Amino acid sequence: MKLTNKNSSKRQKINKMILEMKVPSPGESITEVEIATWLVEDGDYVEKDQPIAEVDSDKATLELPAEESGIITLKAEEGDAVEVGAIVCLIDLDGKKPEGTETNEPIVTEKPKEEIKPEASKTTYASGSTSPAAQKILDEKGIPASDVKGSGRDGRITKDDAVKAVPSMGTPSGGARSSERKKLSMLRRKVAQRLVSVKNETAMLTTFNEVDMKPIFDLRKEFKEDFKAKHGVGLGFMSFFTLAVVRALKLFPDVNSMIDGDYKISHDFQDISIAVSGPKGLMVPVIRNAENLTFRGVESEVKRLAIRARDGQITVDEMTGGTFTITNGGVFGSMLSTPIINPPQSGILGMHNIVERPIAINGEVVIRPIMYVALSYDHRIIDGKESVGFLVAVKEALENPQEFLMNNDPKKTLEL
Repeated sequence: MKLTNKNSSKRQKINKMILEMKVPSPGESITEVEIATWLVEDGDYVEKDQPIAEVDSDKATLELPAEESGIITLKAEEGDAVEVGAIVCLIDLDGKKPEGTETNEPIVTEKPKEEIKPEASKTTYASGSTSPAAQKILDEKGIPASDVKGSGRDGRITKDDAVKAVPSMGTPSGGARSSERKKLSMLRRKVAQRLVSVKNETAMLTTFNEVDMKPIFDLRKEFKEDFKAKHGVGLGFMSFFTLAVVRALKLFPDVNSMIDGDYKISHDFQDISIAVSGPKGLMVPVIRNAENLTFRGVESEVKRLAIRARDGQITVDEMTGGTFTITNGGVFGSMLSTPIINPPQSGILGMHNIVERPIAINGEVVIRPIMYVALSYDHRIIDGKESVGFLVAVKEALENPQEFLMNNDPKKTLEL
């Protein structure tokens, strides 16, 4: 997603035209962002709309484009938290693109030697060197500098590194023993806070069941080629699960509700959040009004959202407002898990891997593709009867999709 500033930036006339780029608001309730990565360097020439930085909000990682072309001066460091509306960089509109240079290459202006003042020079340390103060502390502790990972520029060992260094204990193994301390992104910190709050503020329980996936396997085997040829998308499992969930939510509306203080908010629509893997971690875009979608509609929307998440183009609006969540840990090999509720929702359905297992059918042991499913729910608003009934309704729709999801006419339902 790209951040675009709706308010025109102010240009100040100080001998030359300077554009002050400010942090635009990525969405309601977001007051600050964190500079995750600068994609350009101080002094680079940038083109209008060129991505210059990635910034983390508490909901997503977003891309910040240059508002005009010119030479850029950075006003914030990577890792800085900056308020919405704060100036993060300046763009000199009079700056010219150097001939024969690429857009992302920094502009290097070589100053005459006589202009370089001694007091402006800086000491340069070799990679992995140790400051005198740090070396003295290490000598007193009897710790070789080679055992300490420096946090300074180019890996230089600082006085603080030496103070924190601890002598190696036990039998030396000869293996690497380095550690890295890295600040969590704003998005990951917010996710952590939300997860803890869910555990502390909800009465979360999980109920489990198993699904015989053979009927869906048979349908996909029979129709998937024709479905893809006609609609341009595959006939996957998500359409079956999404439509089974929509049906179950209609039967058990409390699962589609949420708590707001002393009130229960009930919805007459089903906006289904789906967990997808993106370049910055898990994202949860929303399929709006899933109750109005066909199999083709669901598969097309899942594909569209997954591509946008993968390409970093997903917007905050596309990830907010869901009424129920489906997460599929099975794609990573998970056999069974307890999914955590996505607040302020009251329920989340976890799908898992499909494994051939022996089960009893009509008194005989047969091998079937079985998936374990889990429903985590907020017991403050959903009783055990509703939670178990909801999961059973999902199970029966998946085990008999022709009757419950296709009105006994697969070709018509799949629009073939």
